[in-house]
Amino acid sequence: MNKLKLLKPWVEVKEQLKEINGALTDEDLVYEEGQEEHLLQRLASILKMSTEEVKGLIESISYNEGKAS
Repeated sequence: MNKLKLLKPWVEVKEQLKEINGALTDEDLVYEEGQEEHLLQRLASILKMSTEEVKGLIESISYNEGKAS
């Protein structure tokens, strides 16, 4: 299981993801604790990335004060 490690609230991470990719919607970014795999698979499909890459992107946004690079 791909448990996400977030230092920021999900709402902040979600908004930064939408800044990075304006095509992402609130529906795409629905996150419920324990359902990480569904979120990662959904975003991997949309962003054309692996689930590990998506997890890394989300965690980098959460860990950094600024935007993820």
